[in-house]
Order: sequence, then C-alpha cells, then structure tokens
Amino acid sequence: MAAVATQTDFIVWGVDQTAYGPVELPTLVAWVKDERVTADTWIYDVKNSSWQKAAALPELQMFFRSKAKGAGPGAEAMMTPRGLDPRALRRIKILAGMTDEQLERFAQFMEVEKVPQWAVIVKQGDHGDSMYFILEGELRVRMNVMGKETILATLSVGEFFGDISLFDQGPRSADVVANADSLVVKISAAAFDELSREAPEIATPFLRAIGRTLTARIRADNKRYGDSVKFGRASGG
Repeated sequence: MAAVATQTDFIVWGVDQTAYGPVELPTLVAWVKDERVTADTWIYDVKNSSWQKAAALPELQMFFRSKAKGAGPGAEAMMTPRGLDPRALRRIKILAGMTDEQLERFAQFMEVEKVPQWAVIVKQGDHGDSMYFILEGELRVRMNVMGKETILATLSVGEFFGDISLFDQGPRSADVVANADSLVVKISAAAFDELSREAPEIATPFLRAIGRTLTARIRADNKRYGDSVKFGRASGG
C-alpha cells in the first residue's frame, strides 16, 4: 500500500527523475547528511503545496548555509523537477523573451528526452499529443513516398515541431529523425492544459508566439504558391 502524505511530509525529486517519499523531516535531514539530497535537489513541501530547492527550505537551510558562503550570483544552476536548467530554454526562439522565473515555471511542465542518432522521434501517421523543442543536435523532417525518402526540412537548435498536436492530437504529417545525437524537450497536450489552468500568464504569450510562427509559415507558403502560379502562367503563355 502506498504511503499517504501528511502535512509535515516531504517528497524528494531524485537525479533519476523519480519521486521519493513521502518522508518525514528526520529522514530528509539524514538524506542531506548522507548527501543523497543536495542544495539543488527539488523537494515538495506538502504543507505549503510547493516545490523548492532543498537549500531554500527553512528546515534545511542550516545544513547548506556554510556551503553557500562565498558563492556569487548564478553560482548554482536553477534546476526543475525534471532535471532541466530552464535557462537552456532561451535557445528556443519563441521562448527567448521569457524571464528566468517564467522559464523555471514553464520547464516544470516539460520532459527531457535524449535522442540517439538515426532514432525516429515521431512517425508519419501516428497520432501525437506533444510538441518538441530542440536544445542540442539536428533533426530532419522526412516523408517516404513509394519507398523513397524526401527531406522536407532540417531542424536545428532553437526550432520546434509538433505544435499542431497540442490542439488536435491528430496524425503526424511526417517522420522526424535525428541526424545526430540530440537533446529535446517536449510538452504534452495534457501538460499544456495544466499550464493553461495554473499559469495562464505564461501560457498566453506562449500561444501568441506559436501563432506568430504559424502565421509566418502560412504567409511563406502562400507566397510560394502564388509564385508558382505566376511562373506556370508565364511559362504557358
């Protein structure tokens, strides 16, 4: 039977991206002394219903205060419960305008995936429910037509794909394959719905950024189509 958390319990987010607990304060202190819990470990405080770094918990500050002396601003990387430094999200063009606090909050709704070279991240025809952002590496978007691969686009750091799946969870229009070992983060439709409820001040500008990108794509496609029609008519004349 799973343990039931009380108002004085804590849940620890491990380096293996697994939640441990609930545990009471004496156990948590013992883990700090054994260095199973570090200053950067994320702890869920049941009493306050919030995630905090271990070093920020009043009950644990005395254990980390001496280590913190002499550490300048930015000496410790901010980490989310999913093991991601939210400042890395500034590599994503549509997220670059967010503050550190907004990125830290947004990152809590994302998942990190390491993708080996040649791995297929999404497959044409499969129903998807996640949007992906590229932090490292390079991907290609392809379609297989009569057994031959046609490359539609090459995606690099800062770009994203799968945004339509946040809204309709429909079939993927193409494969996305890793050209090299890559690191991506994704947000699922369910996580985005949760973000919209809990942090609309972040979800709204994010949606606007997606909208601007989609609008630019539509305008570019319309221009290409218009140019092709003009070329066809000129050639036929």
